[in-house]
Amino acid sequence: MKRNLLFIVNPISGIGKQKKIEEILQKYIDHTLINYTVKYTEYIHHGKDIAKEAVEQGYYDAIVAVGGDGSVNDVVSGMIGSHVALGIIPCGSGNGLARNLKIPLTPIHAIEVLNHLKVAEIDTIVVNNRVVASIAGIGFDALVAKRMKEAKVRGLQAYAKIIINDYPTYKEHLFRMNIDGREVERKAWFVSFANSNQFGYNTTIAPLAKLDDGLIDVCIVDRIPLLHLPLTAPLLYLNHFELSQHVEYYKAREVTVYNNDEEWVNIDGEGEKLGKELHFINTRKSLKVLVP
Repeated sequence: MKRNLLFIVNPISGIGKQKKIEEILQKYIDHTLINYTVKYTEYIHHGKDIAKEAVEQGYYDAIVAVGGDGSVNDVVSGMIGSHVALGIIPCGSGNGLARNLKIPLTPIHAIEVLNHLKVAEIDTIVVNNRVVASIAGIGFDALVAKRMKEAKVRGLQAYAKIIINDYPTYKEHLFRMNIDGREVERKAWFVSFANSNQFGYNTTIAPLAKLDDGLIDVCIVDRIPLLHLPLTAPLLYLNHFELSQHVEYYKAREVTVYNNDEEWVNIDGEGEKLGKELHFINTRKSLKVLVP
């Protein structure tokens, strides 16, 4: 029996790989196994609305996000709690979740993954009723996500420009947290709450994170002096960032942050204003995903 897939395309995501998606699908999808429909988003978070409606219809076996981590988050937010599987054709700039799942970054090869219809179950994180598929962050991380939301240009160069401009003046914040019942108070440049190990661009902010272990990897990073950057930055690419003297690392099922005074949170690469008190909880194996 054929499976029914819905492709939700963000036409302005990332670096433009998605612009020929219908042509590529027609050529490379396995038509003997799959029927498919393509829909395009027309406004912010439209992907969530399309995915939610598709789940309610009960027709689709999988919904495929064609875009970056923000597009994936929108689709996941609309389908979470259903029996429908998520597919990903990564067309963003960072593509953190796709990289962690070993999904190829070229659309043709990502479609080959979909043709196999292999399903795995992974965790998600919920923070103040917002779903996180890959990673969330507060502090400088959230500021960068906020700036990117306001920017007209996406991609690695845009991220680098924001970091260079804001790094010298951004002050550490004293965060008060409860990590699985343990009260923790730390000065931090930023704090990451990871389901996936990836920031994106193959930077592994949480090298010990596993997508199906039922835990949130909490990475508390203090301000890294400029003189230490040549030693610390490579650890992001060598899968050993937790070994840095500037990193404190925890694994937990639940985390509460009491004083996110700036109120912004990085949710899968998108800046969201969620308030001063944040409650993170891992929802184990709450999402089905099509994987290699």
